[in-house]
Amino acid sequence: MSHDTIPQPTPAAPSGGSSPAAGAASSSSSNAAATTQLQHHHHHHRLPNFLLSVNLKYVKLGYHYLISNLITLLLLPLLSFLFVHLDLLSLLSHLHYDHLHAVLAFSVLLVFALTLYFMTRPRSIYLLDYSCYRPPTHLQAPLHRFMEHSRLTGDFDGSSLEFQRKILERSGLGEETVVPEAMHSIPPRPSMQTAREEAEQVMFGALDNLFAATGVKPKDIGILVVNCSLFNPTPSLSAMIINRYKLRGNISSFNLGGMGCSAGVISIGLAKDLLQVHRNTYAVVVSMENITQNWYFGNKKSMLIPNCLFRVGGAAILLSNKPADRRRAKYKLVHVVRTHKGAEDKAFRCVYQEQDDAGKTGVSLSKDLMAIAGDALKTNITTLGPLVLPISEQLLFFFTLIARKLLNFKIKPYIPDFKLAFEHFCIHAGGRAVIDELEKNLDLSEEHVEASRMTLHRFGNTSSSSIWYELGYIEAKGRIRKGHRVWQIAFGSGFKCNSAVWQALRNIKPSPKSPWLDCIDRYPVEIPA
Repeated sequence: MSHDTIPQPTPAAPSGGSSPAAGAASSSSSNAAATTQLQHHHHHHRLPNFLLSVNLKYVKLGYHYLISNLITLLLLPLLSFLFVHLDLLSLLSHLHYDHLHAVLAFSVLLVFALTLYFMTRPRSIYLLDYSCYRPPTHLQAPLHRFMEHSRLTGDFDGSSLEFQRKILERSGLGEETVVPEAMHSIPPRPSMQTAREEAEQVMFGALDNLFAATGVKPKDIGILVVNCSLFNPTPSLSAMIINRYKLRGNISSFNLGGMGCSAGVISIGLAKDLLQVHRNTYAVVVSMENITQNWYFGNKKSMLIPNCLFRVGGAAILLSNKPADRRRAKYKLVHVVRTHKGAEDKAFRCVYQEQDDAGKTGVSLSKDLMAIAGDALKTNITTLGPLVLPISEQLLFFFTLIARKLLNFKIKPYIPDFKLAFEHFCIHAGGRAVIDELEKNLDLSEEHVEASRMTLHRFGNTSSSSIWYELGYIEAKGRIRKGHRVWQIAFGSGFKCNSAVWQALRNIKPSPKSPWLDCIDRYPVEIPA
Protein backbone atom coordinates (compact mmCIF):
# COMPACT_ATOMS: atom_id res chain seq x y z
CA MET A 1 0.00 0.00 0.00
CA SER A 2 1.32 3.44 -0.87
CA HIS A 3 1.72 6.04 1.88
CA ASP A 4 -1.11 8.38 0.92
CA THR A 5 -1.72 11.58 2.83
CA ILE A 6 -4.92 11.36 4.86
CA PRO A 7 -7.93 13.06 3.23
CA GLN A 8 -9.49 15.84 5.28
CA PRO A 9 -13.10 15.27 6.35
CA THR A 10 -15.79 17.70 5.21
CA PRO A 11 -15.84 20.86 7.32
CA ALA A 12 -19.58 20.58 7.81
CA ALA A 13 -19.18 17.57 10.07
CA PRO A 14 -19.45 18.54 13.76
CA SER A 15 -16.16 18.31 15.59
CA GLY A 16 -17.56 16.10 18.31
CA GLY A 17 -19.19 13.65 15.89
CA SER A 18 -17.83 10.55 14.22
CA SER A 19 -18.01 9.29 10.67
CA PRO A 20 -20.42 6.47 9.72
CA ALA A 21 -17.56 4.01 9.66
CA ALA A 22 -16.47 5.15 13.09
CA GLY A 23 -20.01 4.95 14.35
CA ALA A 24 -20.31 1.38 13.18
CA ALA A 25 -17.10 0.51 14.94
CA SER A 26 -18.24 2.04 18.24
CA SER A 27 -21.00 0.16 20.02
CA SER A 28 -22.99 1.61 22.90
CA SER A 29 -21.23 -0.72 25.33
CA SER A 30 -17.79 0.45 24.17
CA ASN A 31 -18.86 4.09 24.60
CA ALA A 32 -20.00 3.33 28.12
CA ALA A 33 -16.69 1.63 28.88
CA ALA A 34 -14.79 4.62 27.51
CA THR A 35 -16.88 7.01 29.59
CA THR A 36 -16.27 4.96 32.74
CA GLN A 37 -12.54 4.86 32.02
CA LEU A 38 -12.47 8.60 31.38
CA GLN A 39 -14.29 9.36 34.63
CA HIS A 40 -11.84 7.16 36.49
CA HIS A 41 -8.97 8.94 34.72
CA HIS A 42 -10.40 12.38 35.57
CA HIS A 43 -10.94 11.45 39.23
CA HIS A 44 -7.26 10.65 39.66
CA HIS A 45 -6.07 13.80 37.84
CA ARG A 46 -6.29 15.94 40.93
CA LEU A 47 -3.36 17.36 42.83
CA PRO A 48 -3.46 16.76 46.58
CA ASN A 49 -3.36 19.83 48.78
CA PHE A 50 0.38 19.41 49.10
CA LEU A 51 0.94 22.66 50.98
CA LEU A 52 -0.88 21.33 54.03
CA SER A 53 1.99 18.97 54.87
CA VAL A 54 5.65 19.91 54.64
CA ASN A 55 8.68 17.82 55.51
CA LEU A 56 11.19 19.67 57.69
CA LYS A 57 14.18 18.09 55.97
CA TYR A 58 13.35 19.91 52.72
CA VAL A 59 13.09 23.23 54.55
CA LYS A 60 16.53 22.49 55.99
CA LEU A 61 17.82 21.73 52.50
CA GLY A 62 16.63 25.09 51.23
CA TYR A 63 18.30 26.90 54.11
CA HIS A 64 21.46 24.87 53.48
CA TYR A 65 21.59 26.30 49.95
CA LEU A 66 21.18 29.77 51.43
CA ILE A 67 23.80 29.38 54.16
CA SER A 68 26.32 27.92 51.69
CA ASN A 69 26.53 31.39 50.11
CA LEU A 70 26.46 33.25 53.42
CA ILE A 71 30.21 33.93 53.51
CA THR A 72 29.99 35.64 50.13
CA LEU A 73 26.99 37.66 51.25
CA LEU A 74 28.74 38.86 54.41
CA LEU A 75 32.27 39.35 53.06
CA LEU A 76 31.48 42.07 50.54
CA PRO A 77 29.67 44.42 52.98
CA LEU A 78 32.46 43.90 55.54
CA LEU A 79 35.21 44.77 53.08
CA SER A 80 33.26 47.77 51.84
CA PHE A 81 32.90 49.02 55.41
CA LEU A 82 36.64 48.68 56.08
CA PHE A 83 37.64 50.60 52.98
CA VAL A 84 35.07 53.37 53.44
CA HIS A 85 35.37 53.96 57.18
CA LEU A 86 39.03 53.23 57.91
CA ASP A 87 41.78 55.59 56.76
CA LEU A 88 44.56 52.98 56.67
CA LEU A 89 47.35 55.45 55.83
CA SER A 90 46.42 57.70 58.75
CA LEU A 91 46.25 54.64 60.98
CA LEU A 92 49.73 53.54 59.94
CA SER A 93 51.24 56.94 60.79
CA HIS A 94 50.05 56.64 64.41
CA LEU A 95 51.21 53.08 64.93
CA HIS A 96 54.44 52.17 66.67
CA TYR A 97 56.99 50.03 64.89
CA ASP A 98 56.07 46.90 66.85
CA HIS A 99 52.48 47.14 65.56
CA LEU A 100 53.46 47.17 61.92
CA HIS A 101 53.75 43.40 61.75
CA ALA A 102 50.10 43.10 62.73
CA VAL A 103 49.07 45.59 60.04
CA LEU A 104 51.17 43.78 57.42
CA ALA A 105 49.70 40.43 58.44
CA PHE A 106 46.21 41.88 58.16
CA SER A 107 46.99 43.31 54.72
CA VAL A 108 48.30 39.97 53.48
CA LEU A 109 45.24 38.22 54.86
CA LEU A 110 42.97 40.76 53.20
CA VAL A 111 44.66 40.34 49.81
CA PHE A 112 44.48 36.56 50.16
CA ALA A 113 40.78 36.68 51.05
CA LEU A 114 39.99 38.93 48.11
CA THR A 115 41.95 36.73 45.73
CA LEU A 116 40.24 33.61 47.03
CA TYR A 117 36.82 35.23 46.67
CA PHE A 118 37.33 36.37 43.09
CA MET A 119 38.84 33.01 42.11
CA THR A 120 36.08 30.85 43.63
CA ARG A 121 32.92 32.96 43.37
CA PRO A 122 30.21 31.49 41.13
CA ARG A 123 30.19 32.96 37.66
CA SER A 124 27.03 34.70 36.57
CA ILE A 125 25.17 32.84 33.82
CA TYR A 126 23.38 34.95 31.23
CA LEU A 127 20.66 33.96 28.78
CA LEU A 128 21.38 35.86 25.58
CA ASP A 129 18.36 34.59 23.68
CA TYR A 130 16.37 31.48 22.80
CA SER A 131 14.35 30.24 19.86
CA CYS A 132 11.23 28.06 19.77
CA TYR A 133 10.57 25.97 16.68
CA ARG A 134 7.38 26.78 14.83
CA PRO A 135 6.05 23.72 12.98
CA PRO A 136 4.60 24.19 9.48
CA THR A 137 0.87 24.75 9.22
CA HIS A 138 0.28 21.90 6.76
CA LEU A 139 1.09 19.42 9.56
CA GLN A 140 -1.61 20.69 11.89
CA ALA A 141 -3.96 18.09 13.37
CA PRO A 142 -7.37 19.51 14.34
CA LEU A 143 -9.64 17.20 16.28
CA HIS A 144 -11.74 15.99 13.34
CA ARG A 145 -8.66 15.16 11.26
CA PHE A 146 -6.96 13.46 14.21
CA MET A 147 -9.98 11.25 14.83
CA GLU A 148 -10.51 10.40 11.17
CA HIS A 149 -6.84 9.48 10.82
CA SER A 150 -6.98 7.31 13.95
CA ARG A 151 -10.01 5.49 12.53
CA LEU A 152 -8.43 4.94 9.12
CA THR A 153 -5.27 3.38 10.53
CA GLY A 154 -7.34 0.42 11.71
CA ASP A 155 -5.28 0.03 14.91
CA PHE A 156 -7.87 1.30 17.40
CA ASP A 157 -11.15 -0.30 18.43
CA GLY A 158 -14.36 1.65 18.98
CA SER A 159 -13.80 2.08 22.71
CA SER A 160 -10.29 3.46 22.18
CA LEU A 161 -11.47 5.89 19.52
CA GLU A 162 -14.21 7.21 21.79
CA PHE A 163 -11.77 7.50 24.69
CA GLN A 164 -9.34 9.55 22.56
CA ARG A 165 -12.13 11.80 21.32
CA LYS A 166 -13.27 12.62 24.86
CA ILE A 167 -9.71 13.20 26.06
CA LEU A 168 -9.11 15.60 23.17
CA GLU A 169 -12.34 17.51 23.79
CA ARG A 170 -11.36 18.13 27.42
CA SER A 171 -7.60 18.46 26.90
CA GLY A 172 -7.38 22.22 26.32
CA LEU A 173 -5.61 21.69 22.97
CA GLY A 174 -6.69 23.88 20.07
CA GLU A 175 -7.04 23.16 16.37
CA GLU A 176 -3.51 24.24 15.34
CA THR A 177 -1.28 21.75 17.16
CA VAL A 178 1.06 19.70 14.98
CA VAL A 179 1.92 16.00 14.69
CA PRO A 180 4.92 14.72 12.68
CA GLU A 181 4.70 14.31 8.93
CA ALA A 182 5.03 10.53 9.19
CA MET A 183 1.78 10.41 11.19
CA HIS A 184 -0.16 12.12 8.38
CA SER A 185 0.23 9.13 6.06
CA ILE A 186 -2.02 6.10 5.73
CA PRO A 187 -0.60 3.84 6.99
CA PRO A 188 1.67 5.90 9.28
CA ARG A 189 5.43 5.71 8.58
CA PRO A 190 7.19 5.49 11.97
CA SER A 191 10.75 4.60 10.92
CA MET A 192 14.27 5.53 11.99
CA GLN A 193 14.57 7.72 8.89
CA THR A 194 11.36 9.66 9.47
CA ALA A 195 12.24 10.08 13.16
CA ARG A 196 15.61 11.54 12.15
CA GLU A 197 13.85 13.89 9.76
CA GLU A 198 11.55 15.13 12.53
CA ALA A 199 14.55 15.66 14.86
CA GLU A 200 16.46 17.57 12.18
CA GLN A 201 13.52 19.83 11.36
CA VAL A 202 12.96 20.75 15.00
CA MET A 203 16.59 21.10 16.14
CA PHE A 204 17.97 22.81 13.06
CA GLY A 205 14.91 25.05 12.70
CA ALA A 206 15.35 26.38 16.25
CA LEU A 207 19.15 26.65 16.01
CA ASP A 208 19.14 28.47 12.64
CA ASN A 209 16.90 31.15 14.14
CA LEU A 210 18.98 31.35 17.32
CA PHE A 211 22.29 31.88 15.54
CA ALA A 212 20.72 34.42 13.18
CA ALA A 213 19.15 36.38 16.05
CA THR A 214 22.25 36.52 18.26
CA GLY A 215 25.03 36.74 15.66
CA VAL A 216 27.04 34.14 17.59
CA LYS A 217 29.10 31.89 15.34
CA PRO A 218 28.67 28.12 15.81
CA LYS A 219 32.46 27.77 16.11
CA ASP A 220 32.34 29.87 19.29
CA ILE A 221 30.12 27.37 21.13
CA GLY A 222 32.08 25.55 23.82
CA ILE A 223 29.29 23.51 25.45
CA LEU A 224 26.35 21.66 23.90
CA VAL A 225 23.60 19.92 25.88
CA VAL A 226 20.72 18.16 24.09
CA ASN A 227 17.79 16.45 25.80
CA CYS A 228 15.23 14.16 24.17
CA SER A 229 13.60 11.37 26.15
CA LEU A 230 12.39 8.79 23.66
CA PHE A 231 14.58 9.09 20.56
CA ASN A 232 18.28 8.39 21.06
CA PRO A 233 19.88 7.29 17.78
CA THR A 234 23.51 6.55 17.04
CA PRO A 235 25.24 8.88 16.29
CA SER A 236 23.51 10.97 18.94
CA LEU A 237 21.35 14.04 18.46
CA SER A 238 24.19 16.19 19.78
CA ALA A 239 26.50 14.65 17.15
CA MET A 240 23.93 15.51 14.47
CA ILE A 241 24.12 19.15 15.56
CA ILE A 242 27.92 19.13 15.65
CA ASN A 243 28.00 17.70 12.12
CA ARG A 244 25.42 20.14 10.75
CA TYR A 245 27.05 23.30 12.14
CA LYS A 246 30.67 22.07 12.07
CA LEU A 247 31.22 22.82 15.75
CA ARG A 248 34.78 22.71 17.05
CA GLY A 249 36.52 19.47 17.91
CA ASN A 250 37.04 20.15 21.63
CA ILE A 251 33.40 21.00 22.37
CA SER A 252 31.95 19.55 25.58
CA SER A 253 28.80 17.82 24.29
CA PHE A 254 26.15 15.89 26.21
CA ASN A 255 23.04 13.98 25.12
CA LEU A 256 20.43 13.39 27.84
CA GLY A 257 17.82 10.68 27.24
CA GLY A 258 14.85 9.23 29.11
CA MET A 259 14.56 12.14 31.55
CA GLY A 260 11.05 13.26 30.67
CA CYS A 261 9.39 16.63 30.38
CA SER A 262 11.50 18.21 33.13
CA ALA A 263 14.76 17.52 31.28
CA GLY A 264 14.88 21.08 29.93
CA VAL A 265 15.59 22.45 33.41
CA ILE A 266 18.06 19.60 34.01
CA SER A 267 19.91 20.63 30.84
CA ILE A 268 20.02 24.25 32.01
CA GLY A 269 21.44 23.06 35.35
CA LEU A 270 24.09 20.96 33.63
CA ALA A 271 25.07 23.85 31.35
CA LYS A 272 25.27 26.14 34.40
CA ASP A 273 27.66 23.76 36.17
CA LEU A 274 29.82 23.40 33.06
CA LEU A 275 29.98 27.17 32.61
CA GLN A 276 31.42 27.43 36.13
CA VAL A 277 34.38 25.35 34.95
CA HIS A 278 34.88 26.49 31.35
CA ARG A 279 35.74 30.19 31.29
CA ASN A 280 34.71 32.77 28.74
CA THR A 281 32.51 30.61 26.53
CA TYR A 282 29.00 29.95 25.26
CA ALA A 283 26.68 27.03 25.96
CA VAL A 284 23.78 25.92 23.77
CA VAL A 285 20.91 23.87 25.21
CA VAL A 286 18.47 22.11 22.87
CA SER A 287 15.27 20.71 24.41
CA MET A 288 12.84 18.63 22.37
CA GLU A 289 10.83 15.43 22.10
CA ASN A 290 10.42 13.09 19.14
CA ILE A 291 6.97 11.66 18.42
CA THR A 292 7.44 9.74 15.17
CA GLN A 293 8.68 6.46 16.64
CA ASN A 294 6.75 6.78 19.88
CA TRP A 295 3.14 6.91 18.75
CA TYR A 296 1.09 4.21 20.45
CA PHE A 297 -0.98 1.98 18.14
CA GLY A 298 -2.72 -0.13 20.79
CA ASN A 299 -5.89 -0.04 22.86
CA LYS A 300 -4.68 0.28 26.46
CA LYS A 301 -6.33 3.44 27.81
CA SER A 302 -3.48 4.57 30.07
CA MET A 303 -1.12 4.45 27.07
CA LEU A 304 -3.43 6.35 24.70
CA ILE A 305 -3.30 9.63 26.63
CA PRO A 306 0.17 10.70 25.32
CA ASN A 307 -1.16 10.39 21.73
CA CYS A 308 -3.80 12.98 22.58
CA LEU A 309 -1.50 15.48 24.32
CA PHE A 310 2.02 15.39 22.88
CA ARG A 311 2.79 17.50 19.82
CA VAL A 312 5.81 18.64 17.78
CA GLY A 313 8.01 21.35 19.30
CA GLY A 314 11.49 22.22 20.50
CA ALA A 315 13.65 25.07 21.75
CA ALA A 316 17.29 26.19 21.55
CA ILE A 317 18.77 28.37 24.31
CA LEU A 318 22.06 30.32 24.24
CA LEU A 319 23.85 30.86 27.57
CA SER A 320 27.07 32.74 28.32
CA ASN A 321 29.41 33.26 31.27
CA LYS A 322 31.17 36.23 29.68
CA PRO A 323 30.83 39.36 31.87
CA ALA A 324 30.72 41.51 28.74
CA ASP A 325 27.55 39.72 27.60
CA ARG A 326 25.52 41.07 30.51
CA ARG A 327 24.66 44.26 28.64
CA ARG A 328 22.98 42.39 25.77
CA ALA A 329 21.56 39.44 27.71
CA LYS A 330 17.86 39.04 28.39
CA TYR A 331 18.04 37.20 31.70
CA LYS A 332 20.37 36.13 34.45
CA LEU A 333 20.05 32.62 35.88
CA VAL A 334 19.39 32.90 39.61
CA HIS A 335 18.58 29.36 40.83
CA VAL A 336 18.13 25.80 39.63
CA VAL A 337 16.49 23.44 42.14
CA ARG A 338 16.01 19.77 41.28
CA THR A 339 13.86 17.17 43.06
CA HIS A 340 13.98 13.44 42.28
CA LYS A 341 11.49 10.92 43.71
CA GLY A 342 12.91 7.90 41.89
CA ALA A 343 13.74 6.09 45.14
CA GLU A 344 10.01 5.50 45.64
CA ASP A 345 8.63 2.63 43.53
CA LYS A 346 5.29 4.30 42.77
CA ALA A 347 7.01 7.47 41.64
CA PHE A 348 9.50 5.50 39.56
CA ARG A 349 6.75 3.67 37.63
CA CYS A 350 4.10 6.39 37.31
CA VAL A 351 5.32 7.39 33.82
CA TYR A 352 6.64 4.17 32.33
CA GLN A 353 7.54 3.07 28.82
CA GLU A 354 6.46 -0.53 28.25
CA GLN A 355 4.70 -2.94 25.92
CA ASP A 356 1.02 -3.79 26.25
CA ASP A 357 -0.39 -7.31 26.13
CA ALA A 358 -0.33 -7.19 22.31
CA GLY A 359 3.38 -6.28 22.28
CA LYS A 360 2.83 -2.66 21.23
CA THR A 361 5.14 -0.10 22.84
CA GLY A 362 3.95 3.09 24.48
CA VAL A 363 4.21 5.24 27.60
CA SER A 364 1.80 4.32 30.39
CA LEU A 365 0.52 6.97 32.82
CA SER A 366 -0.35 5.76 36.33
CA LYS A 367 -3.61 6.72 38.05
CA ASP A 368 -1.41 7.98 40.92
CA LEU A 369 0.39 10.48 38.68
CA MET A 370 -1.22 13.63 40.07
CA ALA A 371 -0.64 12.63 43.70
CA ILE A 372 3.00 11.85 42.95
CA ALA A 373 3.40 15.12 41.06
CA GLY A 374 1.95 16.98 44.02
CA ASP A 375 4.40 15.35 46.42
CA ALA A 376 7.35 16.16 44.14
CA LEU A 377 6.18 19.76 43.79
CA LYS A 378 5.80 20.09 47.56
CA THR A 379 9.38 18.96 48.03
CA ASN A 380 10.68 21.25 45.31
CA ILE A 381 8.99 24.44 46.46
CA THR A 382 9.85 23.74 50.11
CA THR A 383 13.50 23.69 49.06
CA LEU A 384 13.13 26.68 46.76
CA GLY A 385 11.18 28.82 49.24
CA PRO A 386 14.09 29.93 51.48
CA LEU A 387 16.01 31.01 48.37
CA VAL A 388 13.35 33.23 46.83
CA LEU A 389 10.66 34.23 49.35
CA PRO A 390 10.81 37.58 51.17
CA ILE A 391 12.02 37.31 54.76
CA SER A 392 8.52 38.12 56.07
CA GLU A 393 7.05 35.13 54.25
CA GLN A 394 9.89 32.89 55.38
CA LEU A 395 9.43 33.83 59.03
CA LEU A 396 5.66 33.27 58.95
CA PHE A 397 6.07 29.95 57.19
CA PHE A 398 8.96 28.78 59.39
CA PHE A 399 7.42 29.65 62.77
CA THR A 400 4.07 28.14 61.77
CA LEU A 401 5.85 24.99 60.66
CA ILE A 402 7.80 24.73 63.92
CA ALA A 403 4.63 25.29 65.96
CA ARG A 404 2.79 22.53 64.12
CA LYS A 405 5.58 19.97 63.73
CA LEU A 406 7.55 20.33 66.95
CA LEU A 407 5.13 21.93 69.41
CA ASN A 408 2.01 20.15 68.11
CA PHE A 409 -0.05 23.34 68.05
CA LYS A 410 -3.42 22.90 66.36
CA ILE A 411 -3.12 25.85 64.03
CA LYS A 412 -3.79 26.25 60.33
CA PRO A 413 -0.63 25.85 58.23
CA TYR A 414 0.67 29.03 56.62
CA ILE A 415 0.87 28.81 52.84
CA PRO A 416 3.67 31.06 51.50
CA ASP A 417 2.66 33.51 48.81
CA PHE A 418 4.97 32.77 45.87
CA LYS A 419 3.47 35.71 44.01
CA LEU A 420 5.68 37.87 46.23
CA ALA A 421 8.75 36.04 44.88
CA PHE A 422 7.88 35.92 41.16
CA GLU A 423 6.14 38.15 38.68
CA HIS A 424 5.77 35.45 36.03
CA PHE A 425 5.10 31.69 36.09
CA CYS A 426 5.96 29.19 33.36
CA ILE A 427 4.26 25.96 34.46
CA HIS A 428 4.96 23.01 32.19
CA ALA A 429 1.98 22.60 29.86
CA GLY A 430 1.68 18.89 30.55
CA GLY A 431 -2.09 18.92 30.57
CA ARG A 432 -5.10 20.96 31.54
CA ALA A 433 -5.53 19.27 34.93
CA VAL A 434 -1.96 20.03 36.03
CA ILE A 435 -2.32 23.72 35.21
CA ASP A 436 -5.73 24.01 36.89
CA GLU A 437 -4.58 22.30 40.07
CA LEU A 438 -1.39 24.36 40.37
CA GLU A 439 -3.40 27.53 39.89
CA LYS A 440 -5.61 26.50 42.81
CA ASN A 441 -2.89 25.20 45.15
CA LEU A 442 -0.52 28.13 44.67
CA ASP A 443 -3.41 30.64 44.70
CA LEU A 444 -2.41 32.04 41.32
CA SER A 445 -4.46 34.39 39.17
CA GLU A 446 -5.77 33.70 35.67
CA GLU A 447 -3.00 35.88 34.24
CA HIS A 448 -0.30 33.92 36.08
CA VAL A 449 -1.31 30.67 34.33
CA GLU A 450 -2.37 32.27 31.07
CA ALA A 451 0.93 31.52 29.32
CA SER A 452 0.69 27.83 30.24
CA ARG A 453 -2.93 27.47 29.13
CA MET A 454 -2.40 29.30 25.85
CA THR A 455 0.76 27.32 25.07
CA LEU A 456 -1.16 24.08 25.61
CA HIS A 457 -3.92 25.40 23.36
CA ARG A 458 -1.69 26.62 20.53
CA PHE A 459 1.16 24.07 20.54
CA GLY A 460 0.03 21.19 22.78
CA ASN A 461 2.37 19.43 25.18
CA THR A 462 5.80 19.93 23.61
CA SER A 463 7.49 18.20 26.55
CA SER A 464 10.67 19.81 27.89
CA SER A 465 10.43 22.80 25.54
CA SER A 466 6.96 23.93 26.70
CA ILE A 467 8.36 26.29 29.35
CA TRP A 468 10.15 28.22 26.59
CA TYR A 469 7.00 28.61 24.49
CA GLU A 470 5.37 29.96 27.65
CA LEU A 471 8.16 32.47 28.25
CA GLY A 472 7.83 33.48 24.59
CA TYR A 473 4.12 34.12 25.14
CA ILE A 474 4.78 36.42 28.11
CA GLU A 475 7.42 38.30 26.12
CA ALA A 476 5.12 38.65 23.10
CA LYS A 477 2.53 40.21 25.41
CA GLY A 478 5.15 42.78 26.50
CA ARG A 479 4.80 41.97 30.19
CA ILE A 480 8.41 41.44 31.28
CA ARG A 481 10.22 44.43 32.73
CA LYS A 482 13.72 44.89 34.09
CA GLY A 483 14.09 43.15 37.46
CA HIS A 484 11.10 40.86 36.99
CA ARG A 485 11.59 37.27 38.15
CA VAL A 486 10.41 34.26 36.18
CA TRP A 487 9.75 30.81 37.67
CA GLN A 488 9.97 27.89 35.24
CA ILE A 489 8.71 24.66 36.76
CA ALA A 490 8.47 21.29 35.04
CA PHE A 491 7.57 17.69 35.87
CA GLY A 492 8.96 14.54 34.30
CA SER A 493 9.28 10.78 34.49
CA GLY A 494 11.42 9.31 37.20
CA PHE A 495 9.59 11.10 38.93
CA LYS A 496 11.10 14.60 38.92
CA CYS A 497 10.08 18.18 39.62
CA ASN A 498 12.62 20.85 38.65
CA SER A 499 12.65 24.64 38.90
CA ALA A 500 14.66 27.38 37.22
CA VAL A 501 14.53 31.01 38.33
CA TRP A 502 15.52 33.85 35.99
CA GLN A 503 15.75 37.61 36.49
CA ALA A 504 15.17 40.01 33.60
CA LEU A 505 18.12 42.34 32.97
CA ARG A 506 16.08 44.77 30.86
CA ASN A 507 12.62 45.32 29.45
CA ILE A 508 12.19 42.29 27.22
CA LYS A 509 11.00 42.39 23.63
CA PRO A 510 9.97 39.18 21.85
CA SER A 511 12.69 37.30 20.00
CA PRO A 512 12.82 37.58 16.21
CA LYS A 513 10.74 34.89 14.51
CA SER A 514 8.91 34.14 17.76
CA PRO A 515 6.24 31.49 17.10
CA TRP A 516 3.72 33.82 18.73
CA LEU A 517 4.27 36.95 16.62
CA ASP A 518 1.57 36.28 14.03
CA CYS A 519 -1.06 35.04 16.48
CA ILE A 520 -0.45 36.78 19.82
CA ASP A 521 -3.26 39.28 19.19
CA ARG A 522 -5.75 36.40 19.12
CA TYR A 523 -4.79 35.35 22.64
CA PRO A 524 -5.89 34.71 25.28
CA VAL A 525 -8.78 32.60 24.02
CA GLU A 526 -11.48 31.02 26.14
CA ILE A 527 -10.94 27.32 26.73
CA PRO A 528 -14.21 25.33 26.63
CA ALA A 529 -15.03 23.59 29.90
